[in-house]
Amino acid sequence: MPAFDLIIRGGTIVDGTGAAQFTGDIAIRNGLIAQVGTVRGEAADEIDAAGMIVTPGFVDIHTHYDGQATWDQEMAPSSWHGVTTVVMGNCGVGFAPAAPDRHEWLINLMEGVEDIPGTALAEGMTWDWETFPEYLDALEKLPRTVDVGTHVPHGAVRAYVLGDREQPGATPTDDDIARMSAIVEEGVRAGALGFSTSRTVLHKSVDGELVPGTTATAEELVAIGRAMGRAGHGVFEMASDLKREWNEFKWMGQLSRETGLPVTFAALQSIAKEMPLEEQIEIMRAENDNGANIVAQIALRGNGIVMAWQGSVHPFVYRPSWMAIKDLPWSEQQSKLFDPAFKAQLLSEANDYSGAPQDILQVVAVITMGWALQYEMDPDFDYEPEASSSINARGIANGVDPQEYAYDLLCQNDGTGFIYLPILNYADGNLDFLHPLQHSDDTVNSLSDGGAHCGTICDAASPTFMLQHWVRDRKRGDRITLENAVKRQCSDTAKLYGLDDRGVIAPGYLADLNIIDLDAIKLGKPWLAFDLPAGGKRLLQKAEGYVATIKSGQITFRNGTWTGAAPGGLIRGPQHPALAEAAE
Repeated sequence: MPAFDLIIRGGTIVDGTGAAQFTGDIAIRNGLIAQVGTVRGEAADEIDAAGMIVTPGFVDIHTHYDGQATWDQEMAPSSWHGVTTVVMGNCGVGFAPAAPDRHEWLINLMEGVEDIPGTALAEGMTWDWETFPEYLDALEKLPRTVDVGTHVPHGAVRAYVLGDREQPGATPTDDDIARMSAIVEEGVRAGALGFSTSRTVLHKSVDGELVPGTTATAEELVAIGRAMGRAGHGVFEMASDLKREWNEFKWMGQLSRETGLPVTFAALQSIAKEMPLEEQIEIMRAENDNGANIVAQIALRGNGIVMAWQGSVHPFVYRPSWMAIKDLPWSEQQSKLFDPAFKAQLLSEANDYSGAPQDILQVVAVITMGWALQYEMDPDFDYEPEASSSINARGIANGVDPQEYAYDLLCQNDGTGFIYLPILNYADGNLDFLHPLQHSDDTVNSLSDGGAHCGTICDAASPTFMLQHWVRDRKRGDRITLENAVKRQCSDTAKLYGLDDRGVIAPGYLADLNIIDLDAIKLGKPWLAFDLPAGGKRLLQKAEGYVATIKSGQITFRNGTWTGAAPGGLIRGPQHPALAEAAE
């Protein structure tokens, strides 16, 4: 009988700790790494990894698969990009606890905040839960290609406790706060990895209402954080506009020092934030110097919108001619869009902003008129584009009005062309500011939003982008080392959430691994698929160069194709290497 289930031979091992890469073998037994180095003995299966790099499976801590995880085993697109663990329930939105009369409300909240088709959620979810522990039990029933961890979401908790009183600006009573705290404590004790909330005007329900938590007081947030402290673990995660008068870092620091738990927030260059990113980091570090543990979640590229006629948004959404056809079937829209008379009429019109969100008109203006900030997505598109590749520059260079150039671009390939608009993280027209942050212990690579923003982005491909752009191909500034990149996407992300059993290639750790041809790694062209329940749409993006992905010792993907294996499950609470070693 073979000593091992699988041996990976002769790969260049990048072990996730930041240590120098080395050539060696990896032996796997019972879902765990058994030996690393020179492995003697036989296995039921072997993979020749000569010339390839071998990394731990990627750990993505900012996703929104809360609904999809209840029906989908493949967990695309994250699983296509070497991810073997996801943490979902971020930004205060999710589906538990869920009173029976609040299902539609929670779907509307998720659709508005995260651009996940409500029809897909309504058809895909079975709602065989009410409390958060029951939701965890439901998640546990379905095996997947990845492990899933959860946050208890503020929006669902508030809706469950306040009921019809949950309106924008609602002020919970002391009893309400105590009840919310008890629900969060119960959820964390049942296995949630943390709690999440949202305090940004960019997050609204499909009806245009601010999400619960936006106007919550520091007293409410700290009380909930203390509940996690009583449970003994958990990460407090937040998206916020960081308004100066809110003094967010003061209560974040207080909560972290009092409970000993980490607090993490989305740190972005944003026109919706009055506090510059540099100031956010400076104030965070002052709190950390005073004993807090606040961690900034940073993205790896400009966060924004991939615009298309069939996407959720494009530059012409507020032109009267488009509004007249926006609800027609695509075939009828397509016919109109390719009609020269219709095109001429639309391009002659001014935007009608009467139906636009009035509190983010600056963002709307960039979407509809920001030609200098929008970029043509070529087949080999560089996500750090130069000004010369903007719609404005290319239109002028071709002797075409930029708005007409954009229209024609969207009409390419039978109306499936794309335009890239990095609203966030691209104020400087480059990504230089992210380089030092990727060498800081108080930041963590995050914000992929896997499973969300289905009609606007596909940042679930961030781990591939990290390897292709930051490690291998970046031309406009300094790169980062392969060892640092892998550490940040594996052990750093895992450790923040107490998942100390993964993210490192060493005996006793989970056998979550990627075998990668770094020379071949490449993002594919995005496309719009209509494959969610009820025909819901989502932007998808595959990658070349992943020779194999292994989850708990089983090969889940070979050359980008799912093998059908689904060894992933639900994570309940922190995980420790000692548990893995004992299991071996």
